This record gives sequence, structure tokens and C-alpha cells, in this order.
Amino acid sequence: MAVAPFENAFILTGPTASGKSQLALTLAERLGAEIVSMDSMALYRGMDVGTAKPGPDDRRRVPHHLLDVLDPWESASVAWWLRRAADCCRDIEARGRRVLFVGGTPLYMKALLYGLFDGPPADEELRRRLTEEAERLGSPALHARLVAVDAASAARLHPNDVRRIVRALEVWQLTGRPLSAWQTQWAVPPNAADGRPVLFLNPPRAELYARIDARVRRMIADGLAEEVRALRRLPRPLSREAAQAVSYREMSDYLDGLAGLEEMIVRIQTRSRNLAKRQLTWFWSLPQCVPITNHLTFAAWGLTME
Repeated sequence: MAVAPFENAFILTGPTASGKSQLALTLAERLGAEIVSMDSMALYRGMDVGTAKPGPDDRRRVPHHLLDVLDPWESASVAWWLRRAADCCRDIEARGRRVLFVGGTPLYMKALLYGLFDGPPADEELRRRLTEEAERLGSPALHARLVAVDAASAARLHPNDVRRIVRALEVWQLTGRPLSAWQTQWAVPPNAADGRPVLFLNPPRAELYARIDARVRRMIADGLAEEVRALRRLPRPLSREAAQAVSYREMSDYLDGLAGLEEMIVRIQTRSRNLAKRQLTWFWSLPQCVPITNHLTFAAWGLTME
């Protein structure tokens, strides 16, 4: 059961390119629901092609929320997103509509289900020093330090995930306790076996990878280069969070002559497949998540197709 005010919401997730956005439109119409985006990169204005954001036709078909709410140089924490999502839920339900969360950002989904763990507040100076160290020595060096003090968190984080490695080291240095110890209270939500399941699309791996490869080429054809050029002309650089979006750094390298067209495409495809693997690992680890295929979705929620 999700924490209030999300206990009545439906949640559909899945790895990148699994087809959840299109399936969500049919689900929302069947449920009488509005969609709340659970995608950390869809928050940003001007980042449309590279994030496969729902387009105008889809938004006219079903109302969407938490899309295009930040400029690309702004930052958004999980706590910030959770507050905005709660406001959306209250507003949608006050109008007699249902809420359907759709997206693939695991930390957002986990916050919906479990709430936020009671860790220490950010120390900006410490974060700056750790981030500079990662830039100077390389992120694997910072990850190796985390292994020594919090092996559980290190095993969960990719060695290149600088932002989360920095947070884990920050928690340890501020409290003397590893992040994984703080998060034990966040491991299993109350009544995790009760309530409506979270559904995650789990297509066959070969099919998923083929969809990813095709999507990347479609992004190129749909104007990813022009979108990145426009972002590079903005008066301020992308925030640390926005800059993590798959495809933007790779396209920038191509525009700067640091990679050829096919090399850039392969890099985006590879990074997207790695993202999908990490997402699936998260979904399988959460007890409320139920793997489904498109035709099983309604039955899994106790609904019938009409």
C-alpha cells in the first residue's frame, strides 16, 4: 500500500522504451484517470526528443502532470518531486478523477511507496568537495572509497553514478553511519503485501533491446541534434540532474566532432540498454512490483477490458 496521499493511485512503470507511455493512454481512458509523470527527465522544458516525452496529441488525449515544470538549469530532489506529486493527486482526486503514475524513475516510485527516509540534510560544501574529487580522480576512486565504508550502498550504485555516490559518502561523513543503515527503515513498506500492485512492463530482453535501438534512431530522425543545439544556446548550462539524461552528452560529443554519427548512436543505444538493466533490477527488488505484459495489465488490477 502506498503512503498517503498516494494510496488510491495506480502505478505503471517499466524500463526505458518498454512501451509504458502508450499503454498508459489506454489505461487512463479506461480508468477515468489523469497521468502524473514519474520521470525525472520529463520535468525539464526543451528536453523533449531525447526524453521521449509525451507529445501534444497524447496530452490532449489524456491530461498529463509534472511535465515541463522546470528550466533545464534547475534542480529537483526526490523530496521536491514528491511534494509536487502529492499536490497533483489531491487536485485530480478533488475533481473526481483517478490518478495514474507513469514513468521509470525508480527513486520516485520508491518514494511513493515508502516515503522518504529520515537522513541528514544536504551539506553543500561537503558535496562540492566530493564532486570535485570525483572530477579530479575519477568516479571509480570515489566508488572505491564508498566500498570501504558502506559496501551495501556501493554494491547498489554504478561506479559512474557520481551524484548518489556523493550522497552516500556525505551521509556517512555527517553521521558516522552508512546510508544503507539509515535506509533499513525504508526497506519494506507497511502492508507491502496488501493493496493494489505496482505493475511494471517486462518485455523479453531481445524485444526490449530492439525497441531501444529503434527509438534511438527515431530520436535522431526527429531532431535530437537540433534540440541539443538549442539547449547549448541557453543562457545557463544544464543542471547536474538534467545533464544526466541519456543521449544529450553523446549528441554534444557528436556536435563537437568528438564522435562520428554511428559511434554516437551506438553509445546512446548502449547507455540506454544499461539504464534499462538497472531499472529492471530495481523493479524486481521491490515486493509490490508485479511484472506484466501489455495484455495482462487490466487483469492484474482486477479490471476487465470492454
